[in-house]
Amino acid sequence: MIERYSLPAMKKLWELKTKYGFWLKVELAVCEALNKVGQIPEFDYIRIIERAKFDVGRIEEIENEVKHDFIAFLTCVNENLGDVSKYVHTGLTSSDVIDTALALQIREANLILFHDFTKLLGILREKALEHKETLMIGRSHGVHAEPTTLGLKFALWYDLMKRNYTRLSQSTDELYIGKISGAVGTYANIDPKIEELTCQTLELKPAKTCTQIIQRDVHARYIQTLALIASSIELIATEIRSLQRTDILEVEEFFDFNQKGSSAMPHKRNPISSENLCGLARVIRANSLVALENVTLWHERDMSHSSAERIILPDSTILLDYMLDKLSKVLEKLIIYPENMINNMNKCGGIIFSQQVLLILIEKGLSREKAYRIVQKNAHEAWNKSNGSFKDNLLKDQNVMSIITRKDLEKCFDPAYHIKNINHIYKKLEII
Repeated sequence: MIERYSLPAMKKLWELKTKYGFWLKVELAVCEALNKVGQIPEFDYIRIIERAKFDVGRIEEIENEVKHDFIAFLTCVNENLGDVSKYVHTGLTSSDVIDTALALQIREANLILFHDFTKLLGILREKALEHKETLMIGRSHGVHAEPTTLGLKFALWYDLMKRNYTRLSQSTDELYIGKISGAVGTYANIDPKIEELTCQTLELKPAKTCTQIIQRDVHARYIQTLALIASSIELIATEIRSLQRTDILEVEEFFDFNQKGSSAMPHKRNPISSENLCGLARVIRANSLVALENVTLWHERDMSHSSAERIILPDSTILLDYMLDKLSKVLEKLIIYPENMINNMNKCGGIIFSQQVLLILIEKGLSREKAYRIVQKNAHEAWNKSNGSFKDNLLKDQNVMSIITRKDLEKCFDPAYHIKNINHIYKKLEII
């Protein structure tokens, strides 16, 4: 069993030695099943268990000659088994072993990904609580909208990643299946009972129906799920990149003392990790398209999916493992600038409180259209001046002050108004 829960573990999971180990595990599980139904004598079964092994170098030598990786693997194992080799792979086809072993590999990969998720969700929850009332400006279309909090951003991402965790869990229901049904899936040369017993040993479900292979729609759905998770990571990374821009600078990736941001400009501190994450998301999304192409195969099977899967499955799981870990590290050490958030919120002379003014004017009896025109005029006059004041403009406008008091107006400019229901959101997300 591979060492879990470290970045090298995912890479190790897809190495040839590990893959052949899963192939052997499936072959031995079939032998165990054959032993249980009396088709392999106990003494011979024990000899198989004791002798079964392989050597990666020897497999490569054989493969160079026979041009078939699984036959090379089987030949290598049989060289160690002697006369009991006659029991191994009886009635099977290569894909019985390869596809069943692939389910085991993916299950191991997901254990690592689930661990990554657990760490990331913990960080997001902690940040959401820490910055629940850290005020900042909300933006729509990249333009100042109304006040929100940094904690709500983290809470949103927490909820997003919880959904992704659920999606990954759901994709495994149809993915953790085994197939021991022969050349075209008809059980012509092997009893269906052997498949049932083998899958019990491996803790997999028997596939309900197959051709020579397990159908590739289940793998396509899996990689599409990985691509959706990668896109969610990109969403977070893009927001960090945007908020780190010099003219905003509300958050910033941690920059190590010995780190350098540019070969030409010593002052540069770039959001390099977030940019890397955005780039890698494109790779996994591209892999999901390949997985969709793998669904369509000729008749009971062809080989067009196999070569592509040897790239997209290792690459996608290794990349996502890296991305989840990298995002956790970025968020854990993210530098927050609350003062800049307040400064940015106050940049445009208070125009971000325009909706409260609109609502109170409507409440006092103005039509929505008339109130909107009055508020818009005063807001745009403040916005168009570098040091304009929306509140001062309103105080001078008799259309406004003739129907509301100064105290009414002051209440409209209280940022706390915008976060009065924040606990309701946190309760729905089960963060509190």
